[in-house]
Amino acid sequence: MNPRIDYRYCPPCGGRLESRVVKAGEPSRLVCTACGFVFYLDPKLASGAIFPFDGGIVLVRRAIEPSYGKWVFPGGYVDRGETLEGATVREVKEESGLDVRLVRILSIYSYPGNPVILAVFLGEVTGGALRMDDESLEIRPFPASEIPWDDLAFPSTRAALQDYLKLAGR
Repeated sequence: MNPRIDYRYCPPCGGRLESRVVKAGEPSRLVCTACGFVFYLDPKLASGAIFPFDGGIVLVRRAIEPSYGKWVFPGGYVDRGETLEGATVREVKEESGLDVRLVRILSIYSYPGNPVILAVFLGEVTGGALRMDDESLEIRPFPASEIPWDDLAFPSTRAALQDYLKLAGR
């Protein structure tokens, strides 16, 4: 998908957007031909948490696109004005039913051509009960030896789980 094709009109005035180099050395930007507004296509921030629970790592099988039917640890998008940590705790609760305390950040993952930047935390469960939400087909803890490596949702899912297991000495 080319995001420059998806946006044709200026949000403030409704004028036509066109791709232009605004500053030498930077990528082209969408600029309004009527008012000069520069429409920056900013990345989207997502966050998630990996945590031990009941002898394994909690993974959720997605009931939504992208990656319908694939496994991922609990997480999701950070809303405007929300803290990264607050979004992570909220998403874990929504997707797993579990309350977590974030221990530290594991890493940040980004890939060329992908607008999503993912921050992954290490967490520990402090309460709640494991349950699915409407975005899940299944949820369960996986022992390290049973992680479904061939059915993970995203490259960042694989990278974060590998980093977690290295850190845990496995």
